[in-house]
Amino acid sequence: MKILCLDDEELALKMLQMAVEKAKPDAEVLGFDDQDDLLDEAEKGGCDVAFLDIHMRGMNGVTVAKKLKEINRKMNIIFVTGFSEYKGQAMDMKASGYIMKPVTVKEVRAELDDLRFPIVPKKNAKLRVQCFGNFDVFTPDGAHVRFERSKAKEVFAYLVHKQGTSCTTREIFAAIFEDEPYDKKLQNLLQTYIYAMLKSLKAVGAEDAVVRSYNALAVNPDVLDCDYYRFKELDGGAVNAYQNEYMSQYSWADFLFDEDLY
Repeated sequence: MKILCLDDEELALKMLQMAVEKAKPDAEVLGFDDQDDLLDEAEKGGCDVAFLDIHMRGMNGVTVAKKLKEINRKMNIIFVTGFSEYKGQAMDMKASGYIMKPVTVKEVRAELDDLRFPIVPKKNAKLRVQCFGNFDVFTPDGAHVRFERSKAKEVFAYLVHKQGTSCTTREIFAAIFEDEPYDKKLQNLLQTYIYAMLKSLKAVGAEDAVVRSYNALAVNPDVLDCDYYRFKELDGGAVNAYQNEYMSQYSWADFLFDEDLY
């Protein structure tokens, strides 16, 4: 989790940053006394949570929050202020939280435990999935996940591409076999590929990465650390990693970017 703190008063910033670091010792916490510097870091390096003082010289915290939401609409904003009259403005921003000064570790921890957009710890992901360039799958320690059949890996790639949407076997068939007829022989072959995919995932303790229902499959995004998913959340590292190549080995793969979300 990456957390940015903003206050234009040096002592207040130090107190805020210390409280956040104690409340979330495993997070990356950066402090800023300049609004533009914080916005620049959020745009280039990404951000999960921003603690913003509201009453500052120049650009106030509400204005900074609006700009942060333009960078990532799902960024968690927590306002910090000594002036209760700003609470209405803060809530209009659909902020994740609101803390009155002086800040305490207990209050910060409570806000981080109840975020508007919860952060799934990437360190708890069962698999690391690479979509940029060639598609590949790794265990959390960096080892390749070995798929016995290349088509089994392609089935998993298609499910990742669909981002948790339930896919019927017929839809998966159309992607994997393209213009081939939907006959019994190839349907059975697809089932073989699906079985091989599930076997490979189970071998690395990631069987819950795929959710099965009647005649359909879906990936479980909550257990994946995926560069494509990070990109869609405007994670700075993932945005910089994208070089116009997406699942290059698959003809059906098209990079889906919903501009309405940003």
